[in-house]
Amino acid sequence: MFKPIPVAIGLRYLRAKRRNGFISFISLASILGIALGVTVLITTLSVMSGFQREIRDRLLQMTAHATVSGAGEAMQDWPRAVDVAMRDARVSGAAPYVDVQAMLTGNADPQGALVRGVLPEREPQVSVLGEKMKSGRLDSLVPGEFHILLGQDLADWLRVGVGDSVVVTAGDFQGTPMGAMPKIKRFTVSGTFSVGHNDVDRNLAIVHMGDLQRVLRMGEGVTGVRLKLHDMDQAWNVARDLAIGLQGPYRISDWTRENANLYHSLKMEKTVMGILLSLIIAMGAFNLVSSQVMLVTDKQADIAILRTLGLTPRGVMQVFMVQGSLIGVIGTVAGVAGGILLTLNLERILGVIESAFGITLLPPDVYYITGLPYDLQASDVVVIALVALTMSFLATLYPAWRAARTQPAEALRYE
Repeated sequence: MFKPIPVAIGLRYLRAKRRNGFISFISLASILGIALGVTVLITTLSVMSGFQREIRDRLLQMTAHATVSGAGEAMQDWPRAVDVAMRDARVSGAAPYVDVQAMLTGNADPQGALVRGVLPEREPQVSVLGEKMKSGRLDSLVPGEFHILLGQDLADWLRVGVGDSVVVTAGDFQGTPMGAMPKIKRFTVSGTFSVGHNDVDRNLAIVHMGDLQRVLRMGEGVTGVRLKLHDMDQAWNVARDLAIGLQGPYRISDWTRENANLYHSLKMEKTVMGILLSLIIAMGAFNLVSSQVMLVTDKQADIAILRTLGLTPRGVMQVFMVQGSLIGVIGTVAGVAGGILLTLNLERILGVIESAFGITLLPPDVYYITGLPYDLQASDVVVIALVALTMSFLATLYPAWRAARTQPAEALRYE
C-alpha cells in the first residue's frame, strides 16, 4: 500500500493470472531465454578465462616476467644488474641468460630451436625448470662438460635421449681461413623436461651459460637479465626502473609484449564469443517485447479505466516498464545463479558425461590439461548481468510507449 501506484499495478500484473494463457507462456519463455543466455555466457567466459590463465601460467613457468638486455651488444655488467634488481622489493628473483637461435641435429631431421644458457644455481629463482624434469637433473649442467637439456617434444623429434649427442649449429658466423663458417658444437643430452606448453617443449634447449658463452665467444657478456616478480602486472614498470637505475642503453621487455599475439588472440576470442552468446539474451529480450505488446493489447480496457481515474500517460508507461523490467530482473537473477552453480560444478558434470558415454572430452595428450579449468571472475558476472538488465529494460520501452498512447474513448468503445 506504500508503493507508488505504477509500481503497485505493475507488480499486480506480474502476479495476476491472465486470461490469455499464450501471453503467460511468452513471458515465461522470455524469462527462460534471458536466464539461459546469462547462464551460458557466464559459464563460457569462465571456461575461456580458465584456459587463458592455464596457458599464461604454463608459459610463464619458463618465461621471465620481464627482461633487461643489452641494446645491440652483450651486457657485460650483469652481476651489478642482478644485484640492483634483487634490492627492489618487487623482484623475487633475477638471473642472467644467453639466448641464441640454433639448428639442432640428432638422429632424425634437424630442428630449429632456441638454445638458452643459464646458471643452474640461479635458474630456480626465475623458472620451475628443475621441477619439470622428465629425466636427468638441472644440476647436470656443469661448465666445461657441454651438457644440454631438451624439451620432451624436441627430444622426441630429434629421436635422442639421455647420453645421446646433439650437434648445435648457431646462426652467428665466424671468420676462418676457409671463409665464414657457422659456430658448431656437439653437446651431450643429460636430461629432458616438459612444462605442458607446446612452444616451450618443442622449441627450447637449455645449456650451461658458460658453455654457450664459449661457443659464441662472448667472453663474460650475457644477453640480459631475467626477472621474476611478486606481481607480474608490474613487469614493465620494474624493468623500466631497473634499466634507468643501471644508467645505460638497455632494451626492456615483459611477458605481455613477448607473447602479445597469443594474448591478443585469446582476448579477441573471448570478446567475440561474449558478443555471439549475448544474442541468446537478445532473443529473450525480443520475446519480452512480444509478450509486452500482447499484454498491452489484452489490457486495453484496464488502461482506459486507469486513464479515466486520473493516471497520466507517463504513469501508464511506468506500469508496463515496471512489469517488463521485473521479468528481466527475474531472468537475470536466475541466470546468474544458474551460471555460477554450473561453473562451479562443471568438472563434476564433465566427469559424469565421460563416465556415461565412455569418452574423454579433454585428452591429456592433446590439451596437456587434466580437468576443465575455469576462472569465475566477478567482473564478468557483473558485466553480463548489466547487459541482460539493460536489454530487458530497452525491450520494455516500445510496449510501454504504445500503452501510454492508448485513448480511453477508443479503447472502451466496444467494451
